[in-house]
Amino acid sequence: MKSGWCKITLATMLLCLLASPALAAEPAIAVAAPLTGPAAAYGDNVKAGVDMKVAEVNAKGGVNGVKFKVEYFDELCDPKEAATVAPKIVRDKNIVGIVGHVCSSAHLAALPAYVRGGVVAISATATNVAISDQNKDKKGKAWSFRDVYRDDFQGKFLARYAKEALGLAKVAVFYENNDYGIGLKDAFVGEAKKIGLAVVGEEAYVKGAADFTPQLTKLKAAGPQGIFLSGYYPEGALIATQAKKVGLDVLKFGADGFDNADYIKLAGPAAEGTYLSTPFIASEAGPEAKAFVDAFKAKYNRDVDYMSANAYDAAGILIQAVAKVGADRAKVRDYMAAMNTPEKGYKGITGLTYFDEHGDAQKPAFVKMVKDGAFVTAPKQLK
Repeated sequence: MKSGWCKITLATMLLCLLASPALAAEPAIAVAAPLTGPAAAYGDNVKAGVDMKVAEVNAKGGVNGVKFKVEYFDELCDPKEAATVAPKIVRDKNIVGIVGHVCSSAHLAALPAYVRGGVVAISATATNVAISDQNKDKKGKAWSFRDVYRDDFQGKFLARYAKEALGLAKVAVFYENNDYGIGLKDAFVGEAKKIGLAVVGEEAYVKGAADFTPQLTKLKAAGPQGIFLSGYYPEGALIATQAKKVGLDVLKFGADGFDNADYIKLAGPAAEGTYLSTPFIASEAGPEAKAFVDAFKAKYNRDVDYMSANAYDAAGILIQAVAKVGADRAKVRDYMAAMNTPEKGYKGITGLTYFDEHGDAQKPAFVKMVKDGAFVTAPKQLK
């Protein structure tokens, strides 16, 4: 009798082992982000989201009893640094996937290494349109995914919001001369022309610039009612401050690159009244997000930003894939590519995420604004 039970127990254990996907001894998720430098606040947001998800999963025993690690790679939101760290990520065989990169230029620079090395990346923040067509291997398989909307959607949305919600008739555009700033600007200007929103001036600036007075003076002469700042918050804060000094005291609005509390800290009173688009606002999220929002605020003593929320879900998607198919990189990619319908999508705190053949997700946009020194939900939202 005892011998029989032993045989049954051993057989049961063997079946369980065969049914469970094999995992590496220490499966890891790579976070490729700016962890130092001017854009470090972005990296901190993504890091916070991934850390919370991994800690949550590990606290419940991990996946099939195996806990996850997180490996961090600092790329400064810089294309050259991203191209340098990408091969290091590929060579680490314990890494099952990447949450990153944050900036579109960095993501585009790293993509060739990920495609060649066969490791999947999911960005919570990179919105440039070119990513959709540059992430495929010779067989047409996408190795890059994102749980954030694209710039063509966001730029068009902002043009509509400027006219329909803000009531503007004439706007100026001040954009950063990089993949993110140009892509967003092009989509905005194209849609503005279609809907009869006059773009009375366009000026460019470069990352790291400190004096924007010449361009702002030219834009002021065009007489805009508002100015679209197409770039990231570090330069955006300086632009807002200097616009006030030159008398360009008009309504300011930007995109998700401004969605960071440091914009308000750096710009001070000049940030007041700035509008920006974002993929996630806690007040607009469903009840399933409340626990995350409360836990995030308790842990980090700040309100949830969209980057943290999207990164939390991005890590969740990778972990779910590993739980279903194991740590084989190709199988993880194939599982994510098969998340191509609402029924197969991932139900996260930012809503439902599923992908098209380019690895792009369809997500709505919301608008927040700076009021009394803090981000609040804008009173008008476009449906």
